[in-house]
Amino acid sequence: QEERTVRDRNLLQVQEHEQPIMWKVKFSSGNSSQLSNQCRNSVQGKLLITDELGYICERKDLLVNGCCNVNVPSTKLYSCDSCLPNGCCSVYEYCVSCCLQPSKQHLLERFLNRAAIAFQNLFMAVEDRFELCLAKCRTSSQSVQHENTYRDPIAKYCYGEYPPELLPV
Repeated sequence: QEERTVRDRNLLQVQEHEQPIMWKVKFSSGNSSQLSNQCRNSVQGKLLITDELGYICERKDLLVNGCCNVNVPSTKLYSCDSCLPNGCCSVYEYCVSCCLQPSKQHLLERFLNRAAIAFQNLFMAVEDRFELCLAKCRTSSQSVQHENTYRDPIAKYCYGEYPPELLPV
């Protein structure tokens, strides 16, 4: 066990000093791999959906092509309605929509450049900003403390660089 730990630690150190990770994410407008009249979306929301353009809408206002209907007054672009300044939100779909804001590009690039090797496989699989925001906003081990308690039980979906502060014990 100790030998494996030393080997893993050495492997991480070697990888850190090699070339930076080459991310596949291309940060540009309209970088969708889908046809221009089709949208990918966050899929799982019972009431809300975020499409890859950054629009958030009620599920009933989703068009057959997967895009939010922008002609409905309740559809919003790049909405951060349930989000805190640290980039953590209480609603997953708002997290994704807020993360997609063009102003968040540098934050996402910094995150990718500093991502821990432990997350390399997860974030190497993303093809564009939409997929990165979907992955970042999902709850992860960084969102919990003591393995079973959210660091912030209200705002648990985070796109920010750092996880929420640990709650006092």
